[in-house]
Amino acid sequence: MKVTGHQRVASTFREIKSRAESQWRELHGGKPVIMVGAATCGRAAGALEVLQAIKKELKRHKLDCPVIEVGCMGHCYAEPIVTISKPGYPPICYRQVNPVIAQRLVREFILGDDPCLEFVLGALEENELVPSFSDFPRARFEQKVILKNCGHIDPEQIEHYIASGGYSAFVKALQMQPEKVASEVKRSGLRGRGGAGFPTGEKWEICGQAQGKPKYVICNGDEGDPGAFMDRAILESDPHSVLEGMLIAGYATSARYGYIYVRAEYPLAVRRTRIALRQARKLNLLGRNILGSDFSFDIKLFQGSGAFVCGEETALIASLEGEPGNPHYRPPYPATSGLYGKPTLINNVKTLAFIRHIIGDGAERFAAIGTEGSKGTAVFALAGKVVNTGLAEVPMGTTLRQLIFDVGSGIPGGKRFKAVQIGGPSGGCLPESALDLPIDFDSLTDAGAMMGSGGMIVLDEDDCMVEISRYFLEFTQRESCGKCTFCRLGTKQMLEVLDEFTKGKGKIKDLDMLVELAEDIKAGSLCGLGRTAPNPILSTLRYFRDEYEAHILEGRCPALMCRDLIAFYIIPEKCERSCDACVGTCTVEAISSHPKKRYKVIDQEKCVKCGTCVDSCPPQYNAVVRLSPPSQVPASK
Repeated sequence: MKVTGHQRVASTFREIKSRAESQWRELHGGKPVIMVGAATCGRAAGALEVLQAIKKELKRHKLDCPVIEVGCMGHCYAEPIVTISKPGYPPICYRQVNPVIAQRLVREFILGDDPCLEFVLGALEENELVPSFSDFPRARFEQKVILKNCGHIDPEQIEHYIASGGYSAFVKALQMQPEKVASEVKRSGLRGRGGAGFPTGEKWEICGQAQGKPKYVICNGDEGDPGAFMDRAILESDPHSVLEGMLIAGYATSARYGYIYVRAEYPLAVRRTRIALRQARKLNLLGRNILGSDFSFDIKLFQGSGAFVCGEETALIASLEGEPGNPHYRPPYPATSGLYGKPTLINNVKTLAFIRHIIGDGAERFAAIGTEGSKGTAVFALAGKVVNTGLAEVPMGTTLRQLIFDVGSGIPGGKRFKAVQIGGPSGGCLPESALDLPIDFDSLTDAGAMMGSGGMIVLDEDDCMVEISRYFLEFTQRESCGKCTFCRLGTKQMLEVLDEFTKGKGKIKDLDMLVELAEDIKAGSLCGLGRTAPNPILSTLRYFRDEYEAHILEGRCPALMCRDLIAFYIIPEKCERSCDACVGTCTVEAISSHPKKRYKVIDQEKCVKCGTCVDSCPPQYNAVVRLSPPSQVPASK
């Protein structure tokens, strides 16, 4: 395909961009601007209540001040986040804002000149249309590319995206030959960010050269990993970056139609993507003869039902076609025979979001970031036992230690780091000795984990690696489509063995049987779910075998996590006789005063091991303890 009328395309887009930049300047033209982080993380923390409080206070003081809902900046631990750009001040970002603080910011900073520094997260350096943290401690480890706009523009206003440089890369691509666009992506070294890490440009070339029409482009937004929310955040915060990537992919492969596959559990992402599609069509950035060219391309939104296996591309295609979301044998691969038997390009949300930067800034600039085998940046969702939960975008090659301790600020409560589960439920658990491992596709695979889509769950000394393995295997076993015998029955048998371990009933020979069974499941499964399901078990056996042995040989859980292997006990010498904190919180009335003494005792027959007694005991007493094995509990005298 060769697009004609380059001058007409450029001229039409210049007019659109000029109007968008004019609106942006008008928005920031001498008035304070208030931006409220209203992605899912912000809303869960109370952002909508903060938004209403700000609007109410502005109305009460009759202040003409724009208030904008923006997406997620990545600092989920600090939500709700409010950013105020006031003339004469740098943009100031406030953390954990509630309605009372919000009203105070209006009165004291918008109306007055007190920036209320006690609530500040950080000041932003506004050297471009999109400001950034320049002196924030973690900023020296981060390099935001696809998260650059997130939290700084209104995702429901296409003009904000265009004013920040959006769709310029697409216009540039229209002035290139399609095969040159695919070649540029190939030269960048971009590998798919959905988990497999297949070279993106190579996939584009295969699809572009494939015979058959029409061709399709599919954005895989079926993000189902526990603890992962990167794709959701991008669709909620910067949906046009994904649309632009799909447009460029459609042009490079001569595709005519596109689909965005998003799980229905992401209602805000679905809504904002729909708005983005409608706005793009209105400006003729989607549809027939885009911007006056002979290139036509349109995109539809499809909501998945939340099946984890539909993250596998052949299962996703089956779901789009109205069939059960089961994987199919390959070859043929979707790039040559996919949706409705036609050539189909499937890329992840993050992969497509990178495209505008590769085409707009050039392949060399992207390839200069990262490592030799893993170019560019990677976005991770930091979750679990880490101080600063949220999103982080770092260059490939950044170490796990830098990401967890410098970006994430380490483990809360002074606890000891134990492991990090990386790559989702199909990934692996890496120990403290792996903290200096560079994050890239090959290094993680060699260590027994995988890049995956970017989910990262940090574990501390209170986490039992046997139970963690059981939890992730339970997830993958439940999400198995059941098509493959090894996956359907093998994972079930492994789960039964792990259940026995957590109850102290396993046998030492079961460890070798687990390894043998894991290898059989990997070899006999059709799709990535089955082939990677044993990874948490294999990695924990590799690095934490001593914990398995403690469960089996001693009936003991070293982390004091497995309920069947622990008991709660009140130390008489520490128990304050007049304190009834534990008694009041015990829902099963298992705690009472000793019949002869004044301290409390726990009835082991009634105790359900919920742990509320430990949490409720005042720290100055610290009288309630967990013991493993349960036989360690002294008999009451």
